[in-house]
Amino acid sequence: MTATVSPAAIASSDDARARRYRLLVLAILVLAYTFNFLDRQILGILAGSIKKDLGLTDSQLGLMGGLAFALFYTALGIPIAWLADRSSRTWIITVSLALWSAFTAACGLAGGFWQLFLCRMGVGVGEAGGVAPAYSVISDYFPKAQRARALAAYSFGIPVGSALGILFGGLIAHAIDWRAAFIAVGLAGVLLAPIFRLMVKEPVRGAHDDAPAAVTPSAGGVGVLVRKPAFWLISLAAAASSVCGYGVAFWLPSFFERSLGMGLVDRSLFLGAITLVGGTAGVWAGGWLGDRLGARNRAAYLLVPAAAFMLALPCFFFAIQSTSLPMAFVLFLIPQALNLVWLGPVITAVQHLVPSAQRSTASACFLFVNNLIGLGLGTWYFGAVSDALTPRFGAESLRYAIYSGLGFYVVSALLFTIGAARLKREWVD
Repeated sequence: MTATVSPAAIASSDDARARRYRLLVLAILVLAYTFNFLDRQILGILAGSIKKDLGLTDSQLGLMGGLAFALFYTALGIPIAWLADRSSRTWIITVSLALWSAFTAACGLAGGFWQLFLCRMGVGVGEAGGVAPAYSVISDYFPKAQRARALAAYSFGIPVGSALGILFGGLIAHAIDWRAAFIAVGLAGVLLAPIFRLMVKEPVRGAHDDAPAAVTPSAGGVGVLVRKPAFWLISLAAAASSVCGYGVAFWLPSFFERSLGMGLVDRSLFLGAITLVGGTAGVWAGGWLGDRLGARNRAAYLLVPAAAFMLALPCFFFAIQSTSLPMAFVLFLIPQALNLVWLGPVITAVQHLVPSAQRSTASACFLFVNNLIGLGLGTWYFGAVSDALTPRFGAESLRYAIYSGLGFYVVSALLFTIGAARLKREWVD
């Protein structure tokens, strides 16, 4: 029997002990999410070394960085979330953390493309149960007025984990080799899993909502969700932005190597700093704007990301053109922040498309669309375009491949803007 935390003990806003505990829970969830993205993104900084060692093409690297991970990550996300809406979410996150970390360590033992491809699929299997249940747990620990900021704080795991993956991956690979980098970060995550299980209790579902949720959600929750136009507009908008976001994040280390002539350690420090500083600023700004503006007008949860992506597009364009490292740092810092503004507002909006008892499933449906298209297509797209342009542009082909993908931000902004009007009508308190 899974222990639960009573609303009187944990949900009460005037209980100092409860407030401290839910902040502790949030911190541990952020740590787990940090490992999620550390293990997911470490491949980008190691791509050059792996390509040389295993004799791979950019297209093959793109498949490993995207499709290999996304196949099972997206396919298993919805059934695992269905289970999370009916059983212990904390146990599911614990098992997922141990599984994806073990497969990350196994990547260091791969001897060829297909072995590494299968190990990356295993990472996707594990991570399928890590995020959607966590969104639901956070929504049950924090009241509605603080939810966007809490979900934004959870999303700090994205820039922090990505930055640490770039930094640790590069430094360990430089000191030893790329295999040691996979093994070290994977084993660290395996050690975290039992600590997570001991410290995070299962919250009462719907404790901070107008009416507490029943333990078992009603059947047909997915059917209700997919009939809402707002769900599709939000999911496809996020997916369009993720094609560029995931793709550029994966290929930037290779771009810095090929076009700016940076070594492995310099790339790790340079890109790690951009990702950490810009990413955390953008995530927090999005959560703050979502709570502040969304309280007045629910459409703001989608209009804020739309504006951020339109501002990010020219910044990315000029950043890719830059040949000066100091100027490139500043120019990449701004779009890195704007690129992650969407997380807090959009995730909050998804939580309010369904009753509280169906939030894990709703999150998984959203992640299915977002990651199948954004992650599955993004890294492969830029690699394939780079391979196609190599005969004409040589080492500069990746620069032009990145230019070609920036139009996905326009598509994203347009879909978010259209979805803003629908969201106000389909919101569930």
